[in-house]
Amino acid sequence: MTTAPLQMLPVFTDAASFRAFRSASPQWLPIALDIARSHGLDTGSPHVFATGTNLVVALGDKLILKIFPPLLAAQFVSERAALTQLKGRVPLPIPEIVAEGMRDGWPYLIITRLAGTLGSEVWPQLPEDQKERLLRQIGETIAAVQRVPPGELASIEPRWDAFMRAQLQGCRARHTRLGLAPKFLAGLDDLLRDAATLIPMDAPPVILIGEYIPENFLLACDDGQWSLAGLFDFGDVLTGWRDYDLLGPGAFMAAGRPGRVKRLLEGFGYAKLDYTLKRRLMALMLLHRASDLNAHICIEGWQDKANDLVALQELIWAE
Repeated sequence: MTTAPLQMLPVFTDAASFRAFRSASPQWLPIALDIARSHGLDTGSPHVFATGTNLVVALGDKLILKIFPPLLAAQFVSERAALTQLKGRVPLPIPEIVAEGMRDGWPYLIITRLAGTLGSEVWPQLPEDQKERLLRQIGETIAAVQRVPPGELASIEPRWDAFMRAQLQGCRARHTRLGLAPKFLAGLDDLLRDAATLIPMDAPPVILIGEYIPENFLLACDDGQWSLAGLFDFGDVLTGWRDYDLLGPGAFMAAGRPGRVKRLLEGFGYAKLDYTLKRRLMALMLLHRASDLNAHICIEGWQDKANDLVALQELIWAE
């Protein structure tokens, strides 16, 4: 008896069509399992991850298969190069590449599955002292990653100077479209003018993960104390100025709490939070690839607590 041939992975020209395909896992899971079998892997207990950018399925509790659509092939390049470059060079567990390949023009990686509890499941319930402790560890982890030589990641596009120029050029249009309040838009030109001198464009680049947020790290609990236990998702890696990676934990986790801000910056290596650093971080927050202040600043009522961007940077990076 012959089995029916598997459907091929389709071609998508826009992200919306791909997202619809990704959310309908019965359409692609048989292909994913066929890829796994082609590498001699067990497919007995697959688990599809509903969130995320690519097609992601756990193969039991030891391995993860990530399949990247061609329109997101740059994420495959970043993830593969980052996992290769960081292997054995950072103190925190990261996935290891077990196999890689191509199916119907879609590149894929099979990587080890890390142990731990997803940060976003634990973070909201943690007491304040543990949040501060974890933010210090995150600052230390960012610094440790940035001490690793970029290697081939230095050639990842876009390069920092071109990336920043494009972000500066499109910043006002982006935040107008996203509905940033007029009182903040009013100060944008001044901030962007400052940004051109505050943000180094030609400093030696370091590895930037781009998203040190609770959804991208794992935690473990030992005797009531939570600690970082793993870091994953390297699809948005680029290289550039070091402060860029403070923005994820700054917006999503520090939440304008002075103790949290202080621990994050101390772990990273900044002993002093002065006006210049706050101004640079505010500029980078508006220029970040994923910037959307209305969605990302986790300070309750912040729109009413600040009347302009200068007051907002004092609110976010509180001392």
